[in-house]
Amino acid sequence: MKGNFFLGNGTFEVRELSFDPPQAHEVFIKNMAAGICGTDIHIYHGEKGSAEVAPPVVLGHEYSGIVEAIGRDVTTVKVGDCVTVDPNIYCGKCYHCRKGQKQFCDHLRAIGVNRNGGFAQYSMVPESQVFVMKPEVGFEAMAMAEPLACCIHGIEQAQIQTGDVATVIGGGTIGLLMVQLARLRGAGTVILSEPVESRRKIGLQVGADYAIDPLAGDPAAQIRALTGRKGVDLAIECVGRTFATRQAFDIADRGARLLLFSVPGADAAFEMPLFDVFHKELKIYGSFINPDSHQKAVDLINAEKIQTAPLITHRYPLERLEEALHMQMSAQSIKVQITPNE
Repeated sequence: MKGNFFLGNGTFEVRELSFDPPQAHEVFIKNMAAGICGTDIHIYHGEKGSAEVAPPVVLGHEYSGIVEAIGRDVTTVKVGDCVTVDPNIYCGKCYHCRKGQKQFCDHLRAIGVNRNGGFAQYSMVPESQVFVMKPEVGFEAMAMAEPLACCIHGIEQAQIQTGDVATVIGGGTIGLLMVQLARLRGAGTVILSEPVESRRKIGLQVGADYAIDPLAGDPAAQIRALTGRKGVDLAIECVGRTFATRQAFDIADRGARLLLFSVPGADAAFEMPLFDVFHKELKIYGSFINPDSHQKAVDLINAEKIQTAPLITHRYPLERLEEALHMQMSAQSIKVQITPNE
């Protein structure tokens, strides 16, 4: 059994892994598909993840697999089940957990961040983190449950109203999931703002009404021409760069909501146009991980309400993880996945 360990300083090493038999409430999983997330890229570059990282560790927090063995007291899954993993483990005892804000848990642990995760042939996880999925949806789609769960938390923060004009800024994995969720939540018009033509085409394929190139002219002017409106009701920023934040403010109509969803660099800063916040009565939301939304993601994927296949563009074996990370950083990819057991 092998795992590709992150050693820090941008280096990885394939090592042998061994596991004891599962404890009473543990589940032993054969990992089948594991997506590379923007958080993995931040960790690779020595930046913060959702929780503190202590190398050596097997990264990979968005993954799926087959249950190979279970502890004696496990009741929610059985051997042979196809499953996805919610990586975030909360203490349940700290102030924020007891207040109903467990995403801010003082003792947050995350599978694939600070305990071994999906970039290995096998993993051992608590029963509480394992969710059964329909075999027919396929392991690649199952591995999309975690990023979708994060998007669901964000989209619920944004409080879409029926008929809203919503613009998603950025057509990567997250942006293309947000396009679909905005449509499902009742937005009347969904616009994707994305400079890469191939991503714009996929955006239209998965539910956007329009897809604009923000480099082809003022995005606000393009949106006005399409909608006849001064701006949008909701702007969802999914890029992680300040130019995209600027665009969100520029396209916002009066009374609009701005969801700054992406994971920026730890030192990223934006000079907020305070008069716009006042004059337009803007509402600005952040979103952190996926409290209580993983089951919703599982249900949507099981029900085939979310298109994931067009988003998965590249697949790599476990030994080529670093190459896969670089592909995930490029404009050629959308979602890159590792197939640990191929």
